[in-house]
Amino acid sequence: MTEFMQFIETIGFPIFLSFYLLHRIEEKLTAIHHALLETNQK
Repeated sequence: MTEFMQFIETIGFPIFLSFYLLHRIEEKLTAIHHALLETNQK
């Protein structure tokens, strides 16, 4: 059990953090994409 918890601490947290940051960046990129499309239509 201790080895499993150590594995989660060393591998799980960086993976979770990476997915969280990628999700945040994806939302911002989508907003930029929509803004660019909107300016091209005008």
